[in-house]
Amino acid sequence: MFNNLIKHSIRSFKRQRAYIIINVLGLSIGIACSLLIAIFVINEASYDKFNVKKDRIVRLILNGKIGGQELTAAYTSSAMGPTMAKEFPEVEDYLRMTGRGPTIVEYNNQTFTEEHMIEADSSFFNFFSIPVIKGDPKNLLNAPRKVVLSESMAKKIFGNENPIDKPLKIGSDSARYTVSGVMANVPENSHFEANIISSFMTNPLSKSPIWLNNSLSTYLLLKPKSSYTTVDQKIPELLIKYVGPEIQRFMGISIADFAAQGNKYRFYCQNLTDIHLDPLIQQQFKQPSDPKYLKIFGSIAILIILIAAINFMNLSTAQSARRAKEVGIKKIGGSSREMLITQFLSESFILSFISLLIALLIIKVTLPYFNNLLGATLKLNLLKNWYTIPVMILFSVVVGFLSGVYPAFFLSSFNPYEVLKGSVKNSMKNGRLRRVLVVFQFAVSILLIVCTMVMYRQIKYMLNKDVGFNKEQLIVINRTEALGTRMKSFKEAVKGISGVINIASSTAVPGRENSNSGYMMEGRKDETFLMQTNFVDEDYIATYGMTIESGRPFDKSHSTDQGACLVNETAIKNFAIKDIEKTRFITPGDSSNAKYLQVIGVVKNFNFVSLRNPIGPYIFNMKKDQMIGGYLSVKLSAQNYAKTIAEIENKWKEYTENNPLQYYFVDADFERMYIQEKQNAQMAVIFSILAIFIAALGLFGLTSFTVEQRTKEIGVRKAMGSSIPGIYFVISREVIILVSISAIIAWPLIYYIASKWLENFYYKINLGVFSFVAGLAIALGIAILTISYRILSAARVNPAQSLKYE
Repeated sequence: MFNNLIKHSIRSFKRQRAYIIINVLGLSIGIACSLLIAIFVINEASYDKFNVKKDRIVRLILNGKIGGQELTAAYTSSAMGPTMAKEFPEVEDYLRMTGRGPTIVEYNNQTFTEEHMIEADSSFFNFFSIPVIKGDPKNLLNAPRKVVLSESMAKKIFGNENPIDKPLKIGSDSARYTVSGVMANVPENSHFEANIISSFMTNPLSKSPIWLNNSLSTYLLLKPKSSYTTVDQKIPELLIKYVGPEIQRFMGISIADFAAQGNKYRFYCQNLTDIHLDPLIQQQFKQPSDPKYLKIFGSIAILIILIAAINFMNLSTAQSARRAKEVGIKKIGGSSREMLITQFLSESFILSFISLLIALLIIKVTLPYFNNLLGATLKLNLLKNWYTIPVMILFSVVVGFLSGVYPAFFLSSFNPYEVLKGSVKNSMKNGRLRRVLVVFQFAVSILLIVCTMVMYRQIKYMLNKDVGFNKEQLIVINRTEALGTRMKSFKEAVKGISGVINIASSTAVPGRENSNSGYMMEGRKDETFLMQTNFVDEDYIATYGMTIESGRPFDKSHSTDQGACLVNETAIKNFAIKDIEKTRFITPGDSSNAKYLQVIGVVKNFNFVSLRNPIGPYIFNMKKDQMIGGYLSVKLSAQNYAKTIAEIENKWKEYTENNPLQYYFVDADFERMYIQEKQNAQMAVIFSILAIFIAALGLFGLTSFTVEQRTKEIGVRKAMGSSIPGIYFVISREVIILVSISAIIAWPLIYYIASKWLENFYYKINLGVFSFVAGLAIALGIAILTISYRILSAARVNPAQSLKYE
């Protein structure tokens, strides 16, 4: 029986070659798109799951609110982890980690720049399942100035030489570090990147007893069968015990009064495997992914495969008039309806399996492009897991069933008597279901087109919006600690370069992570005010082209400016400040060392973080010459700035004993903040094009069938004097109506989806009507182009030939 089914299927394929090619092409592209998205989604959802103890590892999250400003961040104090391990029986071990940022490594007079260096406790390899290639895992980071290198970093620095016990100069530290081990490269699907890990105990911060100094990440390894919810319940009592006295000491109020004022200071545990998909938490390692996009692309995958399956249904039912005679003869010859259903479904399964094979080939060819687009390392590894191939085959069967189930039941339902009378053939010209399916296909296509246009408009808006300062021709120099106490003299030397307009020193720059600090205000000591804090010199405001709304900027001729500050407009509004001359902020501390800061000016609001977020309160404090480190921002003239940067680099090497200069352009860095949106928009464009291409393939096939069915009608119309444009309009009118109905159906859904997506951004575009009308115009244009060739070809045929067709 199976052999007979195969033979019947092959004969059917030969008779329907053109339609089969369209079906297979549509299904192949649909399956390829769905599998590509599935690989992407699975990769994103698999972060940190390589860790053997993943179910027992949690990260501590700070959730605070001071002065109406709320903060959720993966930062803790240095003392929190050791104390919890000591006092909570549920905690087996703790790990503290912090990033060092771009770092210079020197060995044998060769220097290497490393972007991904972290400091970690000796428990690091007890938490994360990263194989140790060389060295004793228990003693890798158990003493100051020990470092572990990734396999690729060890190869880069030492080549084939054994790196163990070799000395390295790291950063500006005069003492040498010792290589204690080599580990395998950190997997791509880890929430952090690290090519160098140094012992955290080298950092003086590791011994800090201050609980309110939250600047590093703390992880806990829970004992087997312990629950993180139990730990969560015990944290408030711990904070009362250790944080309460510090709030009393630095702010002069009890922790109960602090909370009664509407403030909040709490911690909770976050599962390790949840880290990568939680974009609401500030963190110092990899930028997390937004799970909304995984849901969006998962939905797109389903819609594309549905469009491809609908093509199959449409074309199969459209050809029913051709196959009606075959069905009638087989039924008269004794074939049951069940046998015919089995045959038609078998044809569908065979085509689906062939499409799967072609789809896998498409993925193999296009995957490098997607990796380049996403900055990822997605792989198609069919043999990695035993279940991959069976799941692929099952997917092919499901697609084949979805595509073929309706045509199989529809075709097998024909009555032999009706077939011989020709009634079936005439009824096929109605095609109500086909019209409904075409409307669905183009509704989905228009949805994808318009949503993609909205994404691109929002990205363009974010990149071009006035952010409150001039980010063009502005570079930022990292690692200024390499200058040591020579910062001021280096600044003066750079100012002397002809292409340099200005240069400024600061502890923070727009677009990069910054610290929040709590302040009190003179006369309002019962209140606490949280602000982003930046220590800047007198050139900072001018270098960035910021606007002073009232008051004045810092001025080195005013000796009192060391005890002064500038705030932004949001601080003035949120804190209800009426008169800046009568306003002094107080830095928290003992009454003996509390510092009063007179507000001397108000800076016009500027976007110091992504446009996803509103502008919060911001304070500029005067930077003392003794403060080492931070950033140098250099404003360049537009002419020949490459030459100017080269001159700055020469000065830098002169002042830092030949250390390489590390810098970036501020405008490019701001674009980097929206890299995920740009990547997702590019993916959406690709899948929108493919979706409408699949829909157009089906429309081309349906138009070909319609033209065949109406060949005699076309001949009659031409014989009666109709022009080619007239005939074109009569046949294309239905397609134009169907696409227009698709747009009307899609528009409300588009409005809802686009509005929900734009809620992610505080600063956003207005949807307007342009994108909606443009989506309809594009879909209509593609539909008309798709059908024009086939209709015009038929309209040009001699009427005498057309009238003989049937």
